[in-house]
Amino acid sequence: MKATLEFYRNLLDNLFDGVYIVDLERKIIYWNRGAERITGYRGDEVIGSHCWDNILMHVDERGIQLCNQGCPLLEVMSSGSPLTAEVYLSHKDGHRVPVQVRAAPFMNSRGKIFGAVEIFSDNTDKVTALHMVEDLQAKVFLDPLTGLANRRYVEMNIQGKFDEMSRYGWPFGVIMMDIDHFKDVNDGFGHDMGDEALKMVARTLIHNSRSSDIVGRWGGEEFIAIITNADVQRVRSIAERYCSMVELSGLPVGESALRLTISAGATVAVKGDSMASVIKRADTLLYASKASGRNRVTAG
Repeated sequence: MKATLEFYRNLLDNLFDGVYIVDLERKIIYWNRGAERITGYRGDEVIGSHCWDNILMHVDERGIQLCNQGCPLLEVMSSGSPLTAEVYLSHKDGHRVPVQVRAAPFMNSRGKIFGAVEIFSDNTDKVTALHMVEDLQAKVFLDPLTGLANRRYVEMNIQGKFDEMSRYGWPFGVIMMDIDHFKDVNDGFGHDMGDEALKMVARTLIHNSRSSDIVGRWGGEEFIAIITNADVQRVRSIAERYCSMVELSGLPVGESALRLTISAGATVAVKGDSMASVIKRADTLLYASKASGRNRVTAG
């Protein structure tokens, strides 16, 4: 029996996906290596705690907390049926990671539920985006601090999007983003913490982007996203998701977390635009968001 259990443990530990198992009280009793890789948490940091102990802090796309309402594990133990969901977990480093969750109840031979298992995997588009970033690094198109595309690459991409729009009529959008009150972070915590804040925001943006879109660091605390096949409604929706996921993220500082927000301006390139005009329009909309109170999107 012991050898059989060890076989299954080794099998689960070698899965690329994250796997964890809870009892009826949602206490975590197993945490595989895939879960460690995706979340940043080691098994000895989470085994024995409960899934609602502010560890993964699952939220849906609207930013609604699921641990106490809508928890996949609680739902499958109540219904007795498996389910699949798209959620966003909180990485140990503070950024949000989109994952596909598959949860199922554990039943004994008499059909009585005694726990549940959750399997979660990186969204395929996000993995593709990270591979794309590695390729950019080889081509010296990577911002060395944040790991995002640098300004040079973004400008090349925008010019390519204008060429596609001219030839094929393919629309694209531009989102300019800026970290709110970033000077206060540098002044209050030091420039090293400011760098960590930039990296956390960058990770949140890239993890919540489609593989077809480009996210880059424009300069300082300003970021830019180039959105393919977009109308104003789509770029607004994507920009709002960026703002929401940054707000829900946090940079660990001692026993607490440094919370950040971003403001954004979103627009779509139109006939007669140039690179300078579409960026200027997005930048103007960004500062309209700043003037309106920050942590919001202005689109036009």
